[in-house]
Amino acid sequence: MDVPTPDLVCPDTTWAMGRVSSYGWGVWESRLHALFAVQCRYQLEDESAHLDEMPLMMSEEGFENEESDYHTLPRARIMQRKRGLEWFVCDGWKFLCTSCCGWLINICRRKKELKARTVWLGCPEKCEEKHPRNSIKNQKYNVFTFIPGVLYEQFKFFLNLYFLVISCSQFVPALKIGYLYTYWAPLGFVLAVTMTREAIDEFRRFQRDKEVNSQLYSKLTVRGKVQVKSSDIQVGDLIIVEKNQRIPSDMVFLRTSEKAGSCFIRTDQLDGETDWKLKVAVSCTQRLPALGDLFSISAYVYAQKPQMDIHSFEGTFTREDSDPPIHESLSIENTLWASTIVASGTVIGVVIYTGKETRSVMNTSNPKNKVGLLDLELNRLTKALFLALVALSIVMVTLQGFVGPWYRNLFRFLLLFSYIIPISLRVNLDMGKAVYGWMMMKDENIPGTVVRTSTIPEELGRLVYLLTDKTGTLTQNEMIFKRLHLGTVSYGADTMDEIQSHVRDSYSQMQSQAGGNNTGSTPLRKAQSSAPKVRKSVSSRIHEAVKAIVLCHNVTPVYESRAGVTEETEFAEADQDFSDENRTYQASSPDEVALVQWTESVGLTLVSRDLTSMQLKTPSGQVLSFCILQLFPFTSESKRMGVIVRDESTAEITFYMKGADVAMSPIVQYNDWLEEECGNMAREGLRTLVVAKKALTEEQYQDFESRYTQAKLSMHDRSLKVAAVVESLEREMELLCLTGVEDQLQADVRPTLEMLRNAGIKIWMLTGDKLETATCIAKSSHLVSRTQDIHIFRQVTSRGEAHLELNAFRRKHDCALVISGDSLEVCLKYYEHEFVELACQCPAVVCCRCSPTQKARIVTLLQQHTGRRTCAIGDGGNDVSMIQAADCGIGIEGKEGKQASLAADFSITQFRHIGRLLMVHGRNSYKRSAALGQFVMHRGLIISTMQAVFSSVFYFASVPLYQGFLMVGYATIYTMFPVFSLVLDQDVKPEMAMLYPELYKDLTKGRSLSFKTFLIWVLISIYQGGILMYGALVLFESEFVHVVAISFTALILTELLMVALTVRTWHWLMVVAEFLSLGCYVSSLAFLNEYFDVAFITTVTFLWKVSAITVVSCLPLYVLKYLRRKLSPPSYCKLAS
Repeated sequence: MDVPTPDLVCPDTTWAMGRVSSYGWGVWESRLHALFAVQCRYQLEDESAHLDEMPLMMSEEGFENEESDYHTLPRARIMQRKRGLEWFVCDGWKFLCTSCCGWLINICRRKKELKARTVWLGCPEKCEEKHPRNSIKNQKYNVFTFIPGVLYEQFKFFLNLYFLVISCSQFVPALKIGYLYTYWAPLGFVLAVTMTREAIDEFRRFQRDKEVNSQLYSKLTVRGKVQVKSSDIQVGDLIIVEKNQRIPSDMVFLRTSEKAGSCFIRTDQLDGETDWKLKVAVSCTQRLPALGDLFSISAYVYAQKPQMDIHSFEGTFTREDSDPPIHESLSIENTLWASTIVASGTVIGVVIYTGKETRSVMNTSNPKNKVGLLDLELNRLTKALFLALVALSIVMVTLQGFVGPWYRNLFRFLLLFSYIIPISLRVNLDMGKAVYGWMMMKDENIPGTVVRTSTIPEELGRLVYLLTDKTGTLTQNEMIFKRLHLGTVSYGADTMDEIQSHVRDSYSQMQSQAGGNNTGSTPLRKAQSSAPKVRKSVSSRIHEAVKAIVLCHNVTPVYESRAGVTEETEFAEADQDFSDENRTYQASSPDEVALVQWTESVGLTLVSRDLTSMQLKTPSGQVLSFCILQLFPFTSESKRMGVIVRDESTAEITFYMKGADVAMSPIVQYNDWLEEECGNMAREGLRTLVVAKKALTEEQYQDFESRYTQAKLSMHDRSLKVAAVVESLEREMELLCLTGVEDQLQADVRPTLEMLRNAGIKIWMLTGDKLETATCIAKSSHLVSRTQDIHIFRQVTSRGEAHLELNAFRRKHDCALVISGDSLEVCLKYYEHEFVELACQCPAVVCCRCSPTQKARIVTLLQQHTGRRTCAIGDGGNDVSMIQAADCGIGIEGKEGKQASLAADFSITQFRHIGRLLMVHGRNSYKRSAALGQFVMHRGLIISTMQAVFSSVFYFASVPLYQGFLMVGYATIYTMFPVFSLVLDQDVKPEMAMLYPELYKDLTKGRSLSFKTFLIWVLISIYQGGILMYGALVLFESEFVHVVAISFTALILTELLMVALTVRTWHWLMVVAEFLSLGCYVSSLAFLNEYFDVAFITTVTFLWKVSAITVVSCLPLYVLKYLRRKLSPPSYCKLAS
């Protein structure tokens, strides 16, 4: 063999050659060739990289790298950071533990490989493999794992674990400080509340699962119908599903009670779309005379392996006992997915996937457990307090001189100062969050708001990036037909009556023809020989365009008042039945419904449709029948849909097609106006569709049909083969017209986006729509201001192109970016870090043609690269992954169903409500929680300071200052109500926050809760604790019990005054809380004989001493606050004044 030259041999290759003798040349020759091929490929890639003309650099560090290394820059940076001993100490052990745990879990829970299957009708016993049970299980725990699971979830947090250790230490006699209940009561309360809440949620989940799994369905057997539970359904069973019943598992549609052989299903719980979907029964089984005949035939379904894609399916139906055997191809229209609802008729299907293998379960991802930034910051401060606690204890033991069993004294000091970290912090914050959620839901200005995740309301006050969907979120998803363009003439909303008269004239002249079987344009030419030539041409083209629009779609008229009327009447009665006022149109796309509604308004009405035919009603009431020969549905890849119909009156076969301009431009005959007019309409914010037709002879159609049927039966590369056959027809089609449909903006979208931009929030619009429409909506909604420049990122397919385009974009300043999903994918593949850094500098970004997974990936990239808080808002099933990936997800209940709303953390009814949700409720939640968290810490710090002073005065003895009920009362009834009343505080009025959104910018800097503010509270606590303790020690008289009485009373008064000092806007409940707590303390003094000398606390001496100490501890702080307000007032104070 030819060995590669030395300069190309990598270390692996050299090593391999050294081992040749022991392994044999044959094996190593193939391996060397593979290595050589890989190396050559990398060399070629590096050569292509040198095509890039200009280095793409975001920082100085980048200049040290060769250009060919750019696609690995982000990875290289991470690796450089993580090298060496520092990496091993900080992250290495985590990585090793995670890897080992992951490996063990994978061994224990090794997934079964999913395979394609052959399913015999009504014969589950013939299944070769074991399939999962058809039971739904949403429970987190079972009877055995509930208590361990809940305890783990609680004690994985540092705060709770710390208190568990402290409480357990009280069982050791040498470490016992006070009464057991002073430690276990607060901890037990927290655990009891948590476990009760989890138990209720778990029981509700269990009930919901049981209800779904116990639903009864009719199963068809040789002996007739039997009732079977949903959870007992198996692969191969024949299941009957009634109207408005949930489909229990993934099935192939065999029969229906509807004569048309089709039915409608509602899929809003699967994909979030509210439009009904048309499903078609397998024709072989639909033609059988009776239901029982399903057991008299020998047939099976071959189904592809289970997968996540809910929009595609490949399979075949085979009947073996006929001669020759019947083979039918199965596609998505022959399937009934689990969790959808039958909307019409009764259906019979054969089960192909159950349980975990159904599409709905495979697409259900467990949403990540979201933790707010404020919680993370408080957790960091808690760890800092713990370090302070350890340091203080070590200092005390050191000052003792390490006498006796010093380690026991160290632990006792740790227990004495344990109140530095208050257990009530978590309780207060959780209760506060519940209050904020209640306030949001009760706000009359944003009716219909629902808080589904109560743990992160503060996130609404910290957002920097808002990622929004377009259709249904910024727009209403209500389509209105606005424009029809024929090339030489354009019709708008004010000239639709001209089209109506053209259509009416052409059909009345057709009807007046003696034969009545001429084509639409021929009678026009004969009848209008005296009319001007231009008029004739336009009339005939309008007629053809309207006819194409009303025939080329996937819309079905539904008559709610008298179901089934359209299918059972004869044509003689058609006129009377088709004029039903309650006709509604059902389709998977609102664009198509808008087009068919428009054709009805101009006189040509779709009155009936089934799988094989369509009936249209002309302005004069005549019914035209068309036979549907083939239907090619719209897909996101093809971006077009088509239909082949035969006019039953003339037997003419016509192929109609409509789609996006990018897909249709190469298909239609040469013209000089399509591209320009598409751009014009897109700039007006209209969604454009190009409509074309092609006349086919009978021979052409028969040839196409045979090739198409053969392609559909293929089990390998079926979609490619089918697409190739259809494309053979899509050549030189006659361009008929261009339609423009408007999707209206939601109410108050412009002022809301303006407010968010002024608040410093950067808005990214992620949409599946086309680039032109997305750009236009961005302008019309003022996402991009009129004066702002827009950089439209050129379509790129390779690394070199992406490099040049990014360089071009880098030279632009302060301009909005518009990029398509394909180009975005290329940029992220090679230049992830550089692209995100550039995009984050833009005032607005529009990503069009985005898939749901791309939307979620963009959210994740922003979180990783910026470290800022992100919010995603959407209304459809395609927005769920983005909503769940964001730090804060907001769902809108819209026309696309409730899926986004149910998956979100917050649900609103209109986009404009997001302004008040962020500016008012987000602000208040963050400010209040920050104040509440720090005050609760202050409450713990002040008593720990007093303990430290007391211990140091009394020869560093590890003796508690306050015992028993005093400690429990201090954290609960004596101070709880005033401290918790801080959740009602507000720094600015809601009107002011809405009027000046610039105030929101300060919140994102996190100044309300930082190490600086925390340090100020620590200094206040040390000052006040020192004054209270030293004051009591100086002023106490004969007995030690007086020290406790004076210092504790002064402590309670100080806390109540400090709450008053912290409050910025008084609420009547705050005043009630202050006096209630004071009343509770005064009234309890009579019962606390164990701690207080009742005779002493009723004297004037006691009162003046307590008052003096309290004034000294609080007055300086009031003076400082007043001076600060005068000399350096915060921004909201300036506005309020």
